[in-house]
Amino acid sequence: MKIDDNFLERVFSGDKRAIARAISIVEDETEGRDEILRRIYSRTGNAYKIGITGPPGAGKSTLTNALVKLLVSKGYKVGVIAIDPTSPFTGGALLGDRIRMNDIGMLDGVYIRSMATRGSLGGLSMNVVEACDVLDASGKDFILIETVGVGQSELDIAKTADTTIVVLVPESGDAIQAMKAGLMEIADIFVLNKSDREGADGVAATLKNIIHLKPPTEDNWIINVLKTIGSQNKGIEELLAEVDKHKAHLEESGYLKKKRIANLTKKIYELVHNKLNFTFWDSAKKRSLDENLNEIYEKRKDPYSYVESIM
Repeated sequence: MKIDDNFLERVFSGDKRAIARAISIVEDETEGRDEILRRIYSRTGNAYKIGITGPPGAGKSTLTNALVKLLVSKGYKVGVIAIDPTSPFTGGALLGDRIRMNDIGMLDGVYIRSMATRGSLGGLSMNVVEACDVLDASGKDFILIETVGVGQSELDIAKTADTTIVVLVPESGDAIQAMKAGLMEIADIFVLNKSDREGADGVAATLKNIIHLKPPTEDNWIINVLKTIGSQNKGIEELLAEVDKHKAHLEESGYLKKKRIANLTKKIYELVHNKLNFTFWDSAKKRSLDENLNEIYEKRKDPYSYVESIM
């Protein structure tokens, strides 16, 4: 596809069909991908990214729904990327969070996209960062990234989002599970959703004690534990106020810039790695590998010396 100025102008003006087409090109890595990313880059960096993660069944989609409605009521334009497990048959998104988010998808200034993890270990699709760039360039004020939360390391979300919300429910052992899963390390805000259930106060107190025992974060942010009932819209205003407070803290401490530069460093490393990987394995090197594999397997050669010889 030829990327013309008219198409990009439609993306910049927030046209949903143009945004959808741009994200599809980026996600499927088809012709025009690099040109789109190059030409939109100067328009990125304005949207604030909120990551929402946590175990399955914690009510992440309900909470995302409620947050989007509140942001829209305050006049903001919002993008949502819902990360789903990959379908083993199509390679596409399996759960289809957009079905559950139909009511907010119709709101003005809201764009929702389901993306498949496609085997990415961090619970994030490999092209989520680029999809965020498209939404950022399209004039969104906030981008909400809801991760799959199926027990993989969720560290990628903390590296991509500006504020990471970890959603838990009062069921016994959830706080301990959070520690085991490494979620304690990435949370900027803890949300105890479905907090009308039995044991909510005890779990909230446990979480606060665990946080208190943790060494302070690099930017000295004090992590809060909030109680919500997403299905009843309770606690959502308080949650957004806490996000605003964290955003102000990052900006005032200079940590937002520091965090985004760290993300940019990681992105450039990955771009170089992908480019080298793509250009290095030409047909001659692939043929050489095929010719030498048997000798390496039979231990007449070792893989380390072989790699040295082809570099």
